Amino acid sequence: MNLKVSVIGAGSLGTAIAQLISANVDSVYLHARRKEVVEEIARTGYNSEYYPNLKLAENITPVSDYDCIKKCDMVFLCVPSSGLRSTLKKLSPYICKNCIMVSTAKGIEYPSSKTMSDIIREYFDISPVVFSGPNFAFEIAQSLFTAANISSDNPQNLEIVKKVLSTEEFKVKVTDDVIGTECCGVIKNINAIAYGICEGMNLNDNARYAVLTKGFNETKDIIEALGGKIETVDDYCGFGDLVLTSTSRESRNHTLGMLYGQKIVVDEKASGIIFEGKNSIMAIKEICDQKAVNSIIVNFVYDVMVNLEPPKLAFKKLWKKME
Repeated sequence: MNLKVSVIGAGSLGTAIAQLISANVDSVYLHARRKEVVEEIARTGYNSEYYPNLKLAENITPVSDYDCIKKCDMVFLCVPSSGLRSTLKKLSPYICKNCIMVSTAKGIEYPSSKTMSDIIREYFDISPVVFSGPNFAFEIAQSLFTAANISSDNPQNLEIVKKVLSTEEFKVKVTDDVIGTECCGVIKNINAIAYGICEGMNLNDNARYAVLTKGFNETKDIIEALGGKIETVDDYCGFGDLVLTSTSRESRNHTLGMLYGQKIVVDEKASGIIFEGKNSIMAIKEICDQKAVNSIIVNFVYDVMVNLEPPKLAFKKLWKKME
């Protein structure tokens, strides 16, 4: 396609997305905050911090400024949810009116409880495309078989983004349920933490999968209360992402849950590790209370992570309410 695309964020996902779409567009500009990353990619073709064995496509150009965005048709936002607002402030002078914006962050702002698309609309008169699915970045980068959902209020933009992302290995399914697609990506973080807590406690398999099942069903209640479609929870961005993020050791939120299950409280600022689920649990707990949705899985994670209850005590409370 005769398109120029910017990818904001040269981390694991941003680099993977840049590599994925490079086969379908003319030019990809990969934006990195650190000049040493830009210099290394320009000199060697490798982003060694994330993919030391992956040679990036020749039409991927590393950049540290935003000037080239002015001539781009599409921008992928591949930054953590916690950094999206500050990134949008920097981008605001460069985004043209007809630019298609794609949001990949799976999180929710706290205490505003705004989704990533809500925040994007604050800065731009644009209906963004939401990207979500059971997607580990390193598998996308290696062109392994992957599927994802995309959603937007703009059907024309959806079709363009689908063409940009689609390859023989990467399958894209379009949905019109923006709320469900985006919020599934938030709630799955909570389910991943819940499952991780159970694993960190060395809880038996039967109990862990019962908790996972309960979390899946309660996700439908929360999505419906938010105005999304229940059937979205059965799709890639729902069931697929929930199971992947909950059960894989590669998942940061699963790891976060395991640490809490072992009574290890992580100082994210000191460690530099970003867990989007920690903000998610506070925001979703507040939403559940406002919408009168009684989610025992949300309450369980909130008790362990926010109230700092001993995980075994919190689990006993959870189990008494299981049915």
